[in-house]
Amino acid sequence: MSKNNIEKDEKFSTKFAIAYNIGQFPDQLSYQTFTFLIFTFYFTVVIKEVLPITIGFIIWSIWNAINDPLMGALSDRTKTRWGKRKPYIVAGLGPLCIIMILLFTPPTDNVVSSFIYFLVIICLFDTFYTMFSLNNISLFPEIFQNIEHRAKAQMIRQIVTVFCLIFAFILPTFLIPNMNVSGLPTEVYLSEYISAGIVIAILMAIVGIIFIKFGIRERVEFSEDAKTAPPFFKSLKISLKNKSFRAYVIYGLATWYVFGMLPTMVPLFGRFVLDIEKDAFELGLLLGVAFLSAAIFTVLWRYVAVKAGVKRAAIISAATFIITLFPLMFISDTIMAYIAFFILGIGLSGAITFNDLLICAIVDDDELKTGVRREGGYYGINALVIRFSTIFIMVTISIVFTSVGWAVFDPAVVTEETIFGLRSLMCIFPAIALGIGIISMSQFPITKEKYDQIKLDLEKLHAEKREKLT
Repeated sequence: MSKNNIEKDEKFSTKFAIAYNIGQFPDQLSYQTFTFLIFTFYFTVVIKEVLPITIGFIIWSIWNAINDPLMGALSDRTKTRWGKRKPYIVAGLGPLCIIMILLFTPPTDNVVSSFIYFLVIICLFDTFYTMFSLNNISLFPEIFQNIEHRAKAQMIRQIVTVFCLIFAFILPTFLIPNMNVSGLPTEVYLSEYISAGIVIAILMAIVGIIFIKFGIRERVEFSEDAKTAPPFFKSLKISLKNKSFRAYVIYGLATWYVFGMLPTMVPLFGRFVLDIEKDAFELGLLLGVAFLSAAIFTVLWRYVAVKAGVKRAAIISAATFIITLFPLMFISDTIMAYIAFFILGIGLSGAITFNDLLICAIVDDDELKTGVRREGGYYGINALVIRFSTIFIMVTISIVFTSVGWAVFDPAVVTEETIFGLRSLMCIFPAIALGIGIISMSQFPITKEKYDQIKLDLEKLHAEKREKLT
């Protein structure tokens, strides 16, 4: 039996949980750097017009509608001597690191060439990011088989994720001191953004190799599932007919809308609402405080998940998130901002915790119905849906910026309407999204009691699968 396989349910290993979860470092460092820097880079440094950037992200999201579920269904149907997830993780890491540099090397001679480069490179980014990330996260419900183990692993995962997020938001600010939000010449900042991309790519490669070496295992009892996993269109149909999944994806879309909106807007919010003019480090530190707070409150949400079940816990966390957003409508100095962002971390922590736990419950329930574990299929379609959050984010930003006179970036033109627009993007629109998510989660059919029964039935099914291999 390969040492990369898990033969049966084992005692929880904190050491292995850490080894597996450091895969979050290249995953989150790449995606959150992309979220934090790309809009600001292309809006304030390269293209400087919100409409073409919006169009680019919409096309990018359409590509994701093809790329993500296709990759998920493909990996579910893959069987190799190295497993069905590991080959894609290995193949995706190298190109992803290279693209992290290429994101910041666009032509700047005219808007058309800049736009074409922008569109192509962000689509390539998502292709290889999906190859790495989707297969990484698809291992989670397979490796950790009960709610207690998943809650423990998710707590470690969240701490690692928070560390990665702080790193992603603070590291670039040392290399890009101003992020050009003051409208200085383009040439001043191109080399700084490229340097940030190089440093991030090197770190991703080092940690990614460690993850591949020590953090990947696949359960032997699921090794034959690839033979009976449904093809792409059938997988898509089964997933979309699943009532639990339909209820979840709206909640997931809402939370990812907020996850994307906040870091995208922080550079401009900090500069023009909080008047942080020159110190980009302080912008990253604000987000760092929020995610450090999120790490602190991880233990709270783990307790709520175990005691209340993931459905009720997710609803409670979303409502808490809405409450923690409202100080952003009123703060106007950095001291109050640090307090507000620390409070924000309470709601942020819950939202980070429950997305994966909800999909785990859905995958477990689906296995009972189909006899096959389809983590890749569900995570692929989930990735499709949450990428559409980018369309909503960019359309929201475009509408707000156009209505307040910022269709073309001009740091010299900042009115009260501009300030209100930035505040609404940080608070009002995310709160509305989370409210929709709560309504959707109220229809989620997997209660704590039902999930307890699912786990008992799964233990029998997994035992049968292991017997067939002996």
